[in-house]
Amino acid sequence: MFLQRKQSKGFTLIELLVVVAIIGILSSVVLASLNSARLKARDVKRKEDMVQLRSALEMYYSTNWAYPSSGGAWRGAVSFGGYGTGATGYIPGLVPNYISVLPLDPKGTLDGYLYLSDGINYKLLSHISPESYPSSGTFYDSVRPTWAWMFCSAEPACSSW
Repeated sequence: MFLQRKQSKGFTLIELLVVVAIIGILSSVVLASLNSARLKARDVKRKEDMVQLRSALEMYYSTNWAYPSSGGAWRGAVSFGGYGTGATGYIPGLVPNYISVLPLDPKGTLDGYLYLSDGINYKLLSHISPESYPSSGTFYDSVRPTWAWMFCSAEPACSSW
């Protein structure tokens, strides 16, 4: 008599483990590339926001012959260091006549837009993602030890204040 072997119609444990490992490797590669794209998108948004703020500041200046004063202190919609004054007031007088709403940093908590002005000149900073620096056009902000982009009304003179 011949013994007949019963054929199973499933996968072995080894085959399932190999498939799970391959799926895990592929998903980690995809997530890593998406994270890089997210960082770049945030930095592009920061640059666009700063260009809009610079345009609004120049329109304000052409109307008032002075930039909005920050009262001698840094102002910004950030959650660290006591600089925050809210999204509608970190650059006083711009909303709603020169810009519809002051932009907030796309990341939110640790990065932000900072503004300093004596009425004659202004300095506008945007801190970038730690994973992105140093990139072109950035400088090291030694007051808040991180990298940032900067717009000034009187470059390079404002680099010293």
